[in-house]
Amino acid sequence: MKKILAGLFMTGALAFASAQTISFDKTTFDYGNVKAGSDGHRFFTVKNTGDKPLIISEVKPSCGCTTPEWSKDPILPGKEAKIKVGYNTGIKGAFNKLIEVYSNDPANNRSVIYIKGNVEDVAGATKAVAVTDSKAVVSPIQATVVESAKPEAGKRSTKKKAFDQVQTVK
Repeated sequence: MKKILAGLFMTGALAFASAQTISFDKTTFDYGNVKAGSDGHRFFTVKNTGDKPLIISEVKPSCGCTTPEWSKDPILPGKEAKIKVGYNTGIKGAFNKLIEVYSNDPANNRSVIYIKGNVEDVAGATKAVAVTDSKAVVSPIQATVVESAKPEAGKRSTKKKAFDQVQTVK
């Protein structure tokens, strides 16, 4: 009985050792600072370091702002393939997203890769203020003020009045 169990264990260990194995050239791609609206596509290289064909069954982004593309064809032992990842550079600000890669690697059927960076506003962060004779003028603002009158016993009462506000900056 011990010999049978030992034989099964050795056979399983050999089968496991001779399986397909996924590896990446990098697990994080740093976009750095990119302009809003620029090309957000980057590539990860996947390599099969095992001795059986590797199949990537699914590449799942953490949100809708990231779109992956990959081939459903098996990656033969020792060969490489690309996973194309697109980020929506219309969304301004810093980002750090994860992408799950599912494969038939028995030891690592779920791998995680990351993209990060910062999308800068093309128009600039500051807004110009109109200047005339060294004075900036803000136009009148229509506002409503609500005043609370002293309510009678058990009643609530409010009065409204409108006014214009003009502000001049020297």
